[in-house]
Amino acid sequence: MEPVRPRSNMWYLLPIFAGLIGGFIAYWILRSDDPPKAKKCLYIGIVSLIAGIIINILMGTQIPNVTPGINVNV
Repeated sequence: MEPVRPRSNMWYLLPIFAGLIGGFIAYWILRSDDPPKAKKCLYIGIVSLIAGIIINILMGTQIPNVTPGINVNV
């Protein structure tokens, strides 16, 4: 096993704010320097994607009778 070069904990913010794509970017950058942190960033990106989907589903069910169109009488 190659030596692990510790990286900043600020890398966790990338998947938190950018979701799955941020997790992939952080994983790609950190994979050779700090493999455990790279895997955690990827997992955080996956969890944020799933949480976003669940929040969208819950918010979508709370909006009653959304009809297409602007409903403006001219």
